[in-house]
Amino acid sequence: MDFLAEKAKIELSQLYGVATFYSEFSLTPVGKNVISVCTGTACHVAGAKRVIEAIEGELDIAEGETTKDLAFTLRAVSCLGACGLAPVMKVGSETFGRLTPKSARDIIRKIKMREKNNL
Repeated sequence: MDFLAEKAKIELSQLYGVATFYSEFSLTPVGKNVISVCTGTACHVAGAKRVIEAIEGELDIAEGETTKDLAFTLRAVSCLGACGLAPVMKVGSETFGRLTPKSARDIIRKIKMREKNNL
């Protein structure tokens, strides 16, 4: 961050402000597969918390954490813009809707298998 601030000729605090405001930036390493679970009103009412808990159990991490192998990062986000499919998660560029805890775990397991087979 020091290097970037110096090269961009801006204050370090300004750079941190941008880096911490936008969810696409991270100050810590993120996994190859970033899982974003919507926690907006529609998703919250439809069971997003249970979906997050199921994924946490499947990956043995808490929301906001990354697996030790850097394969997955789990994030709760305010909105994914797919309220009609609530609860919704996005893994990379793929969107999955009408989730249950079981279907979320199944999706994660399929991604794990796909990753394992691509090694």
